[in-house]
Amino acid sequence: MLARGLVVTVEIAALSLVIGIALGLVLAVARVAITRKSVPLLVRGLNLPIAFYVDSIRAIPPLVTLVAVYFALPYLGVFLPRFWSAVATFVLVLAAFAEEIFRAGIESIDRGQTEAARAHGLTYLQTMRYVIVPQALRVAIPPLTSRMISITKDVSLASVIGVSDLLKQARAQQALTANPTPLISAAIMFTLLFLPLVRLSMYVERKLKQ
Repeated sequence: MLARGLVVTVEIAALSLVIGIALGLVLAVARVAITRKSVPLLVRGLNLPIAFYVDSIRAIPPLVTLVAVYFALPYLGVFLPRFWSAVATFVLVLAAFAEEIFRAGIESIDRGQTEAARAHGLTYLQTMRYVIVPQALRVAIPPLTSRMISITKDVSLASVIGVSDLLKQARAQQALTANPTPLISAAIMFTLLFLPLVRLSMYVERKLKQ
């Protein structure tokens, strides 16, 4: 039962990380692109809803977002299974934080590099793809890995809406056996799951400082 719960936890975490990081990068590039002075004022106005989403999600605890996605969306006619409600929640949360991390990385790159790339005939999108974003990723990796670890740990909140993840399975077995062994076993499994991520984060940070 614990192994089954661990598989569900890993599935939610993997989907949330892949989709959330990709969405965060897209939003960061979009915000940087539409806030340029050369962009029409009407297009620059699109920055407002993106900024509202990012600031709101970062301000709201993930548990509140999870409950809202699962229990509030049906009132709007959107029905998501428990599993996908959890994935959607953690994608939204990670994307909001990743957007700010990527945007800070992009804006830290010297403007002269953008001007030089454009002078060589690259379009704006080509400049972002081949020149700016690769450098921004190096800047963004340390804070991004920390946020990824945090989101992965938050996946245990999915048990609140009935997802049969590792924590829910451990609590169910603890209730059946009337002893804490399942919870202790789950704690060990969580440690084995997260420890490699923590070590990987430290290794990446050391490599980037060299």
